[in-house]
Amino acid sequence: MVRILHIWLYKDPAPKFIDAETQKLLKSITRLQLDKIFRNRPNPINTVEYKFMTTEEIENEVKKAFTKARELLQMPPIVQVEQANCQVISKDPGLDSYSNCKYVITDITYGVNDSERTIVVRQTDGTLETADPKLRKRINQIYFPLQNRHIRDPRMFEEENLRGCLDRHEYEFVLDRMCIQFEPFEQKFHEISSKVYLHINETKEFDILRSTRHFGPMSFFLAWHKMIDDLVIDMIKRDYLTNAVEVICLMYNLNGIEYDKGILKQLEQFTSSFESREENGFAIAKKGLEKELNETVGKSIEQFKIDEASLEFIDAFCKSHAIKKIQLTLCLQMYKEGNEEKKRLLEGLRKAHGVS
Repeated sequence: MVRILHIWLYKDPAPKFIDAETQKLLKSITRLQLDKIFRNRPNPINTVEYKFMTTEEIENEVKKAFTKARELLQMPPIVQVEQANCQVISKDPGLDSYSNCKYVITDITYGVNDSERTIVVRQTDGTLETADPKLRKRINQIYFPLQNRHIRDPRMFEEENLRGCLDRHEYEFVLDRMCIQFEPFEQKFHEISSKVYLHINETKEFDILRSTRHFGPMSFFLAWHKMIDDLVIDMIKRDYLTNAVEVICLMYNLNGIEYDKGILKQLEQFTSSFESREENGFAIAKKGLEKELNETVGKSIEQFKIDEASLEFIDAFCKSHAIKKIQLTLCLQMYKEGNEEKKRLLEGLRKAHGVS
């Protein structure tokens, strides 16, 4: 039996720390795809609203959509597991056997961060000590309940039920529910997320999480454990070469492996130089024709240049740090052959239309 008392105190909220460079890589790897982020979801109330809008209003709505999409792709924090560290505050032998139950004393000040809230326990032998993480979570949920979080863990996280969800590829559902029920520093959070990421790596169903808030943490997990080969192969097959380069750079950064760090700047310079060219009337007309030719082939001359730099970097990874060298080599070879055919086709079309 546990008796719960409460007192009023005040504590400042704890600060949060984020690695800016790693976060930038993870955001780029996730890929912002509006059609997937705002896809139709099961909803008890389905309504459709139509509006007549000007061009300016449409542009504003598109900007709002991108802002909202970035918010929805905000990744769960990646932190270490919090270890139970119950500190003894005092020992009072005079209170030994005073009661046959523990007493929990908690700060219920409104607005205090749950991680900083003071919660202590008076043991039956008179010892006064800080509460362990499991008890802290339970008390916080009692006084300041979070929506959809339960005091007892849902049965879906039991081994057999969780395996069934994973076999049905319900990865996003499991991870969303996990983020509600557990804190990122809890052991359960790490155990469940690891099982999901490993199952995805085995089934190679990476695209299910792409453009969701869980794709970045999954990439981080695989890069941390040097298990990115299948993910890189998947990105090559989908023609996401720059993302493949970023995943490799992420693995190098997390594991302290030396590499040419200028590759990312080189790719950024390629992109920025293509986007910043001045255009006159003739250039605009020429650009329209180039766009039609690029859409026919599926790529532009600029994209082929980016591919060349990316392939060179991925080749070096394949020779030095890849685990599945044979599979990755075959995938690269097939990609290069297909890319060369597209390049020759584009060059032939540009020559036929007099585009230099």
